[in-house]
Amino acid sequence: MGASAAGMLVGAQATPRASGKLKVAKLVYYRAQLRAHDLFFIEVHTDGGIIGIGEGTCLGRSDVVEAAVRWLEPYVLGIDPTGVENQWDRMRYHLSYWSSGIIPTAALSALDLAFWDIEGKRLGVPVWRLLGGPMNNRLRPYFTHWDDIHSAADAAAKNRSPQAYADKASEAVKRGWTAVKFSALFSRDESEQITKLVAVLAAMRKAIGDRMDICLEFSQQLNARTAIRMARALEPYHPLWMEEPLPREYPASAYGDLAARSPVPIATGEGILSRPDYKPLLDARGAAIIQPDVVKCGGITEIRKIANLAEVYGVEVAPHQCYGPVAHVASLAAMSVCRNFLIQEWEATDEAVFQELTNGTFPVQKDGYVTLPDRPGLGIEVNFAEFVKRYPAKNPGSPSGNAGN
Repeated sequence: MGASAAGMLVGAQATPRASGKLKVAKLVYYRAQLRAHDLFFIEVHTDGGIIGIGEGTCLGRSDVVEAAVRWLEPYVLGIDPTGVENQWDRMRYHLSYWSSGIIPTAALSALDLAFWDIEGKRLGVPVWRLLGGPMNNRLRPYFTHWDDIHSAADAAAKNRSPQAYADKASEAVKRGWTAVKFSALFSRDESEQITKLVAVLAAMRKAIGDRMDICLEFSQQLNARTAIRMARALEPYHPLWMEEPLPREYPASAYGDLAARSPVPIATGEGILSRPDYKPLLDARGAAIIQPDVVKCGGITEIRKIANLAEVYGVEVAPHQCYGPVAHVASLAAMSVCRNFLIQEWEATDEAVFQELTNGTFPVQKDGYVTLPDRPGLGIEVNFAEFVKRYPAKNPGSPSGNAGN
């Protein structure tokens, strides 16, 4: 399929038909590479001039997700994309016997986001308004991957001393951040790891007191014994959570046992893809905070239902999000109507890029919050042609290559 015109800002279509039936006329695909993130976006063009934007990024597998969306394309062309719940049900349960797993659900998510965007634009209202919100139009984010190396200068100056973390925490507070997340300082020697991490948290608390929450990513590196030992050592510095301390493959009961014994709240769930998959964890009381991902679990349609299910258990939601601008605002829209929303993961390092490539429509953190876009649909414009030109995909041999088609 032909690429969109260079420089086009998708979301700012001219005089679209905003009422009556629409038909999907074509799909356009884009992949880009921003830092370590291989991003995958789609445009769903309708015969009425409205273009919906979606995202199906799956780190390390975005090319495979693209192939899955291309498989769905013949079943999407010619349909009326309105009635998003109906389209979700059709794609999830009726088009293929093999509808579960991260690749099919990421493909479903990409289309779900685009269909919500179309419906909002067709009716002239933001997606969060269609969902019944917002309960609050300002949502709290946290600076994720806060201690990553982002440039050669960062690498040259990289310092993992407790004082370096304390200094960086003070700077984050000055910039308005109320929460950050970073990976635990891994070591083969568990005592050394605990000693180092305790020293870092002690230095941060001495520098900033309780003015900022600290979230810790453990990347499935611990077992039950080491996780309990770690939690007890960290308790005096009251981290907001310990994220994925145990492997995802462990049974929900293992997380339940850990959560019952840990003095630090347990967060997990970025790899859990549906309500049925979340229920065993919730039944086991395995997490105080769950982390569903809007582009892994089936889009806006499913992430809100996961959050509603968790609310019944008294569990809070802090959605996983480390992808592109479309996924960020889609997650915000869904969370704006959830009573148990806690905080939104936010790739703050990419805010300036996202602002530039969305004509300033991407929201940025200010005074500890991000404000929901108030434009129709998902509320942002994206210059995909410029995006892929500036940040070309590293594996251009897949169908979309470095340009939309």
